[in-house]
Amino acid sequence: MKSLVILGGGESGVGAAILGKTKGFNVFLSDSGNIPERYRTQLDEEGIEWEQGGHTMDRILTADEVVKSPGIPPTAPVVQEIVAKGIPVISEIELAGRYTDARMVCITGSNGKTTTTLLTYHILKDAGVNVGLAGNVGRSLALQVAREHHDVYVIELSSFQLENMYDFHANIAVMLNITPDHLDRYEYEMQNYINAKFRILNNLTPCDAFIYWQDDPVIKRQLERISTDATRFPFAEHKEEETCAWVDEEEMLNVETSRQKLRMPRAELSLNGLHNLYNSMAAALSACILDIDKENIRQALSDFEGVEHRLEPAGTVNGVRYINDSKATNVNSTWYALESMPRDTVLILGGKDKGNDYNEILPLVKEKVKAVICMGKDNTKLLDFFTAHVPAIYDTHSIDEAVETAARITTAGDTVLLSPCCASFDLFKSYEDRGRQFKERVARLK
Repeated sequence: MKSLVILGGGESGVGAAILGKTKGFNVFLSDSGNIPERYRTQLDEEGIEWEQGGHTMDRILTADEVVKSPGIPPTAPVVQEIVAKGIPVISEIELAGRYTDARMVCITGSNGKTTTTLLTYHILKDAGVNVGLAGNVGRSLALQVAREHHDVYVIELSSFQLENMYDFHANIAVMLNITPDHLDRYEYEMQNYINAKFRILNNLTPCDAFIYWQDDPVIKRQLERISTDATRFPFAEHKEEETCAWVDEEEMLNVETSRQKLRMPRAELSLNGLHNLYNSMAAALSACILDIDKENIRQALSDFEGVEHRLEPAGTVNGVRYINDSKATNVNSTWYALESMPRDTVLILGGKDKGNDYNEILPLVKEKVKAVICMGKDNTKLLDFFTAHVPAIYDTHSIDEAVETAARITTAGDTVLLSPCCASFDLFKSYEDRGRQFKERVARLK
């Protein structure tokens, strides 16, 4: 019996462990931290051996193969020891892909992945497709493959997940954009991050589809260096050569493939803003390629309710609008948020900096922001950068202090935007925790 070791006891790792057990592997799961109780219970019910609070290397190094959870970096000592021993290290997605013949719609990009993934899933589900949702959203792909059957999976893939995918085959690969993110993981080399993202094109055939933003300069340059056998479906704001989705002079969204044409007023899209236009185009192209009826696509594009923590209205208090964009954990994501904001915006920034260059948002900050509220354990970098460029700047170190400051300095007609540019781990458990706490504090103002 082959030995399969799982590193990490979260959703991804536990799903991989259950799939491995189902397929006849001798499975052992190891986590250097504490495994949440619900996952410990699940492992016990499945009869899977596990450990937490450290790694038993003698046991781990007997594995025939190791599945690594995406949050564990390749530089982790345990991973380096495994690699040095010559043991293959794969991802949960790679493992799951071996045991299903479902069609795979795989979505990556620095920004917009979650919205596009959920919108694509919404279109397919409403059209009656037997579809599963996996990756960074939904449940573990491996667990679904082990316990359920779906004809199609819509999968959000981060660069971390793509790192250890080798033979996995996407039928539709979607690349929304590439901007600097997670550079601390990639030795502060942008090309390393780009290479990880482009692994989504691995193993594509002429029968497969590659959907991408035609005007993204990073994607453009990379496509000049590499090739893909997949059929290309580029999208852009305006019609260009080979563009398959665009908005015409009549403000109509056009989506065209060889099998289907869709046309609808841009104003009918449920998601607003340029970034969401691109997300809608990518989802619509995926649905057209899968032969979803255009009336189903049009209806789903117009009634989708959006994503929590992404430009989510958090309430209006004393005439001031509060917007929760806690999911904006990099500079480009905040750029898109600011692009859709009015003047007299109060911007809440801060958290764990991942090597950010704030020059990208500086023109929009100068145009639209009346005050910046820094919210983090150490705001030195933000204060040094923005003090000379905004009328007012504040140094805060908690969500309570940040929201209280925003309430004090705003007047009716202003907008308060939480769009941090940074990861959440200095003050919060996750960006979800940060967003929920923000909404709770705003509710208390009423």
